[in-house]
Amino acid sequence: MKASTAFSTRFYFLVKRIFDVVMGGALALATLPLQAAITIASLFFFRGRPFFIQLRPGKDERPIYVVKFRTMRDAYNHKGELLPDACRLTRYGRFLRRTSFDELPQLWLVVAGKMSLVGPRPLLTEYLPFYNERQRLRHRVKPGLTGWAQVSGRNDLDWLTRLELDAQYAENPGFGWDLKILWRTLEVALTGRGVWRDGGVPKFTESLEKNKSGGL
Repeated sequence: MKASTAFSTRFYFLVKRIFDVVMGGALALATLPLQAAITIASLFFFRGRPFFIQLRPGKDERPIYVVKFRTMRDAYNHKGELLPDACRLTRYGRFLRRTSFDELPQLWLVVAGKMSLVGPRPLLTEYLPFYNERQRLRHRVKPGLTGWAQVSGRNDLDWLTRLELDAQYAENPGFGWDLKILWRTLEVALTGRGVWRDGGVPKFTESLEKNKSGGL
């Protein structure tokens, strides 16, 4: 890497970190009353368990705990197995997902430096062994509250397309791209475009098989 390119990259990530702290902190504080109201409501709807906390891979695949407002109830079949997501997603949970209010607690992770406002969304740790080399590029940068895949179709996209969009962003992030993503995020949040209201998401299993057979 040329010295000028290395300097530009370091400068970009420095400015991006400052932007994350300032803007992320401002948004976290501005939405604090809303977050408090959702927490209180979720205590009622989910029997004292307002948050969903899960370990997911962050930058360089280092594990981080991602926090969201809970949207699904615990419900099991006669074998003691969790019912499908569509059966557990509540009406209240659908509202949180449609408005993206369920993601608000992650603003504090942005301020703490575990996440960024813009970057690939953190996926499940169990997916890590199945990524090909290009898809692993998504972990070059911090996971984001919003990303290129989210504003390009979100859950309406198949997994391979989403992972490719993440790789494209991680390969060449920049200020212009970040601002474009943030602007389009506002539209997505207001319209709920790309949200699967029944709680389902495209199956990752088929994509794993394509990866194994070189189908990307």
